[in-house]
Formats: sequence, structure tokens, C-alpha cells
Amino acid sequence: MGRRKGRCETMLSLSKRADYALLALSHLAVTQSAAPERLVNTKEIAEQYEIPVELLAKLLQSLAKSGLVASHPGPTGGYKLLRAPNAISVAEVLAVIDGPLSILPCSNGLGHTCKQFSHCTIRDPMAEIELRVKGLLQEITLRRTGPPSRTFRAASSPPV
Repeated sequence: MGRRKGRCETMLSLSKRADYALLALSHLAVTQSAAPERLVNTKEIAEQYEIPVELLAKLLQSLAKSGLVASHPGPTGGYKLLRAPNAISVAEVLAVIDGPLSILPCSNGLGHTCKQFSHCTIRDPMAEIELRVKGLLQEITLRRTGPPSRTFRAASSPPV
């Protein structure tokens, strides 16, 4: 199957913003498990994961506005989680950063924009897939994040 110009090969994927937000929250979770009162500044996270500082700052501000992290200003300030890592789901983070998940436009109320809506034969099975993906994202929490796992291998990666 060939690649279309300008398109990534993956069909369903996280946005870079969501990826960065999850990395930052994972970093906060790991840090807080070792030192519960320690604040982590944006620069530390940005350097650790090679994330542009300005973008990370905006993401952390969004996460603070949503109540997932607390922001403490000042030279010794930084961020910390407001809830335990097992109480913050990947689904919640994705919704804050990218809005609600939808696989098809009709699943988020935009069915009227689809020319095939009235005679669509895939809407129901795709809705089931979407529900299952949402359920899985809701089940997985920050508690399951941390140092990279050596057991996970992307489907497209050759066996080691």
C-alpha cells in the first residue's frame, strides 16, 4: 500500500501535542512518586524529551486550566499533578489537548457534512470501534506510564 503525498502511514495516531502532554504528565507522575512535594519546571521536561519549551508551556497551561496539574509561578516554581496518576486517564488528557475523539465525522455530530451519511454502511461498525478505543483510553492511566518498556514493540517494527 503506497503512501499518499504528505500523509503519515499510520491511520489512527496521537497528535504531537497530545504525545508531548502525555510525556510531560508521565514525567510529573514519576517525579512525584520519588519526591511528592517537588515541583518540576517546564525547561526540565522540555530538555528531557526534546520538546520545544514554548509549546510545552502552552500545553502545561491548558492542563492547569483543566485541573490536571497545578502551576506554581516564580523562580522556584513549576508544575505538579493535582490527582494521583491512577486517577488521570489517557482519554482525559487527549480530550483536554485535542478535544473529543472521533473516528468518523458523524460520531461527533457532524454527520450532516458527509455526503454518504444517508446510505452509509460502515457507521455502526465504526461506532463500535470508536467506543472500544475510547474505553481503552479511559482504562489506561498515568500510573501505567513511566520508563520505556522493553516489552512493547510497535506493530510495524521488525522482531528483535
